[in-house]
Amino acid sequence: MTNNYTNDKESFEALVKKYDALKSEIAKIIIGQDDVVRDLLISIFSNGHSLLVGVPGLAKTLMVNTLAKTLGLNFKRIQFTPDLMPSDIIGTEILDENKKFKFIKGPVFSNIVLADEINRTPPKTQAALLEAMQERTVTVAGQEYELDQPFFVLATQNPIEQEGTYPLPEAQLDRFMFNLILDYPQYSQELDIVKATTGSNEKMVNNIISGEEIIFFQNLIKKLPVADNVYEYAVKLVNITRPNRELAHELSNKYLLWGAGPRASQFMIIAAKVHAAFNGKLSPDIEDVKAVAPSILRHRIVPNYKAEADGYTVEKLISIFIDYVK
Repeated sequence: MTNNYTNDKESFEALVKKYDALKSEIAKIIIGQDDVVRDLLISIFSNGHSLLVGVPGLAKTLMVNTLAKTLGLNFKRIQFTPDLMPSDIIGTEILDENKKFKFIKGPVFSNIVLADEINRTPPKTQAALLEAMQERTVTVAGQEYELDQPFFVLATQNPIEQEGTYPLPEAQLDRFMFNLILDYPQYSQELDIVKATTGSNEKMVNNIISGEEIIFFQNLIKKLPVADNVYEYAVKLVNITRPNRELAHELSNKYLLWGAGPRASQFMIIAAKVHAAFNGKLSPDIEDVKAVAPSILRHRIVPNYKAEADGYTVEKLISIFIDYVK
């Protein structure tokens, strides 16, 4: 299918059509949450991972399952619990009938892995998954195994009930491209959800794109040129979040313990490229960076106690920073 496009312009036009078709197909099942669906698709075409944060009952699992079906990808769900072991994720070696060791692959060997409530399992098990996210390989008994491609981890966290959890360290959070917030649906949307889910008509979604095409489009998006002013905007935006550094914003010095690292700048540019491509543009501009910046910065800046006391939330600070950089 990927060989049917005669040039890059035709390929980008096909990507826009695929994106519109994916949104329409997902909307059959997922009502509302348009920005979250958009950002999930951006992270996938950027070859990045996403963290979904929302209270129970907001259809996080259903959203990821629906996404996997429309993308034609294998999907595995791992329920993270305090007794989950690394081998439960990556797999383990067993003795077969010939008394030889045989590797049994774990659920991480899938195209899309839903790590449900990732903060409910100890750091050792979290690290096993996060290593696979970074390296896209796992090592068992000295043998390296490559994961299926494309490969995406979509992890969920419940913002309430933090008792007995193991919060992800900042260094591990940094491996997620996006931190996406799922909010309650609006009244009219919830009405539609209840009508759609309490009747007898079960809606099905169609496969819109293949894994091979996703990889093709990922490589195509990398070719998009970026103007110097867009690079400069992204790097400045990240730099002003770093307290007590040369370009730090005064609010960073006052209210932040830590700012975003260089990975944030990299993610902003690739995500801006995808955002531009989805909107039919052959080069991203500053508005594309602004559109993806909140989800990239949200989990990379750490406020201090003064910020909470003075009413400066992470979202408020990010909004100020985005408007400040010219």
